[in-house]
Formats: sequence, C-alpha cells, structure tokens
Amino acid sequence: MSENRSPAPAPAAVPAPTRDTRDTGDGAAAGRRGIPVAVRLAILASLVALSVFCFLFLFIEGSFDFAFERRLTVLGTMVVVAFTQAVGTVVFQTITHNRILTPSIMGFDSVYILMQTLLVATFGGSVLAATDGMPKLVTQTLLMVGFTMLLFGWLFSGRGGSLHVLLLVGVVLGLAFRSLSDFLQRLLSPAEYDVLSARLFGRLSSAEASYLPLAGAVCLVVGVIIWRRRYRLDTLLLGRDAATNLGIAYKRELSLMLLLISLLIAMSTALAGPMTFFGFVTAMLAYQMSGTHRHVVVLPMAFLIGLLTLVGGQFIMEHVFYASGMLTVVIEFVGGAVFLVHLLRKGTL
Repeated sequence: MSENRSPAPAPAAVPAPTRDTRDTGDGAAAGRRGIPVAVRLAILASLVALSVFCFLFLFIEGSFDFAFERRLTVLGTMVVVAFTQAVGTVVFQTITHNRILTPSIMGFDSVYILMQTLLVATFGGSVLAATDGMPKLVTQTLLMVGFTMLLFGWLFSGRGGSLHVLLLVGVVLGLAFRSLSDFLQRLLSPAEYDVLSARLFGRLSSAEASYLPLAGAVCLVVGVIIWRRRYRLDTLLLGRDAATNLGIAYKRELSLMLLLISLLIAMSTALAGPMTFFGFVTAMLAYQMSGTHRHVVVLPMAFLIGLLTLVGGQFIMEHVFYASGMLTVVIEFVGGAVFLVHLLRKGTL
C-alpha cells in the first residue's frame, strides 16, 4: 500500500540580518560618513597639534623667552578648561540622560558670582587683586564643591532622593544666588562694578602659572577615575533599573560622578571664570562627530574639540581680529545661540 505524499513547500527566504551601525564602538558607526572614528580622532589631534604650534611660536614680537613663557601659561589654562568643561559636561549628560543639560544648571556659576560680589561689596574692589593666589583658588573650589555636596547629601539622604529634584533645586538656588548678586551689584560704585565685571567673564589670558600644577593634578586624578569607569558610564546610559540588574551600584556611582563633576567645574570656574555654554557645544559636537555614545570615544573627542576651539580661537582672535580678550565672550554668544537653536529643534528638555 503506497502512501500518497505531497512535496513539502519550500521554506520562505529569510533576509540576511542587517548590521546596525548606529552605535558600534569599532568605528563602523562612522560608515555613514565614510571616515572611521579612529581616523577622525587622529585628524582632530593633528589639528590640535598644529594650533598649539601656531599659538606658541608664530607672531612673537620682542623677547621670545617672555612671550613663550606667557603663552605656555595660557596654553596650560586652556588645557585645564577644555578638559574640565568637556569631560564634566559629557559625564553630567550621561547621568542625567539628557544632552541639553550642563553642569552650570547646578548653580556653579551663580555661587562663583555671588562669592566675588560679596567680596567686593564687603571689602571694596581692591580686594579681588589683593586676595589673588593659591589660597583663594582652593577656597573658592572647596566652597563650590561643598555647596553641591551638601545639596547632594540633603536630597539623597531620604528615601525619595531623586536626580530630577536635585536638578530642580539647583536651578532654583542658582536663580536665587543670581538675584542676590544682582541686588548687591546695584549697590556698588561704578568703579567697583567695573572691577567686578571683569571677573565675571571667562578669562583665559589672566590665569597665574602657579595655579596650573594644582589644576593639572586635579584633572589627572579625576581623569583617571572617570576613564577607569568609562564602561560603567556606558551602562548608566541604560537607566537605573538596567544598570542595577547588570551589577552597578547605581546610587554610589551617581554620587561619585556628581562629586567628580563638581570638582572639575568648580576648578575651571575658580581658575578661568564662568563659561556656561562652552561645555554644551563641545559635548554636542563630540556626539555628532563620533557617531556613538560610548565614552571610550566621546570623552577624548570632546576634549580635543574643546582644546581646538580654545587654542585655535585664541590664535585667530589675537592675530586676525586683534581682540585677544574676547574669545570667551564670542564662545558664550555663539554657544548660547546654538543652545537655543538646538532646544527649539528638539522641542523639549
């Protein structure tokens, strides 16, 4: 007895899996632009080296030793500011899961402005120059870090501790400090107000060489800690629940990152003055140029972009427009415009 068998239908063709190139860390994410990430980092580093050479050795008039020493001090300040602002902003955006927020939202600039205003209102305009030195730098840095850590401890001590509440309180306190500073500044004489105003803008060319060893040591220690946790930062991007399930002590890592960010931004502000939008621009460009969210790429990319902006911009402002002290003003103006455009296009915080 023969069994009637019908031929089995041919299996449907299964499409070959497509490779997601949106966020691979091996340079494939650059396929959309055709340039691997490593090559882009190398090009950016070469541009930074060229800018450094031009800034240090070109258009020197008078004593070479004096000019070179002064330019070397300014270059060291730019390295510190680029590192602190770029790295601090990238890490802050990682833990807040928001690429618009910057550490200045925590009120660092407001605390710095209030401290300077209180000094002038209490002791007069001459106190700013008379108290310049390492003790003042350390004191300002510790006060700003102490303010933020007190805020962190108060908000995270309870069961309902929330990063969003922390950000909201930081915004409110920042506005309160600025309002108090504005009130005190209206009571100053015109001469004292002029002296104070010069300290309330970012200043790269007036930093003292004696500050750089301490600032460099802080950047080195914090940089090593953050770099060793670069993969944990990648995990924090997944959110609290996912990071906890993967073995990350979320609250401890969040507190540590906030402490390191506070130290970086406080050191930058005390050394060179407030720079509100510089970190935002460097972080935004770093994400766009790297094509990935992995911190092993984004962190060095942001630092190189920030350093190229400062060194190249200072060289152009000095020798093309003859306005060496206007770089930070231009950066803040352009950064603010970019921030508004980006916010309007995104439509939400």
